[in-house]
Amino acid sequence: MTAPLPRLPRPLRLAALPLPLPPLSLFLGAVTRRMVKSHPEMTRRLGDYGGHRFLIDPLDLPWLLLLHPADAAMTAHRRARPPAHDARIAGPLSAFLAMMHGAEDGDALFFSRDLTVEGDTAAVLALRNAIDDAELDLAEELATLSGPLATPLRGLLTGAERATGLTLHRMTRLDDFA
Repeated sequence: MTAPLPRLPRPLRLAALPLPLPPLSLFLGAVTRRMVKSHPEMTRRLGDYGGHRFLIDPLDLPWLLLLHPADAAMTAHRRARPPAHDARIAGPLSAFLAMMHGAEDGDALFFSRDLTVEGDTAAVLALRNAIDDAELDLAEELATLSGPLATPLRGLLTGAERATGLTLHRMTRLDDFA
């Protein structure tokens, strides 16, 4: 039996409440464009599903995220007004991050109901496979975007990962032994 997924600490959930959505969407868009640019095989791997709109619902955050791979776009939306989408994936932020970084198997998260899917499940499977194959590393993507602040940001993200239990970097075999 695996350990339960960590939950986003309450102070971070509360800090996310007042975030204005337009700047958050600009930031998310920049990160998404960076990932698509550095991992073009992700979009190719999605094939026809690249034009789908995926509603990512991190249940422990106050907003929803809409991913549109064809446009390399991700935007934040209020829960009261979800945007049109082809598929919805819901679960704690930790599940999304663990799956993205290879710390948890996507199938296991779905079968354990840590993540739930509504809508076009074939599209969600294609997205999951594209993300798995790309071997994304959010910490490195953020560090690259931060330019001269990359080194201190890496340290900050490592500390945040330890403090919260969230998986913020790509897992490697060596991490399994740490």
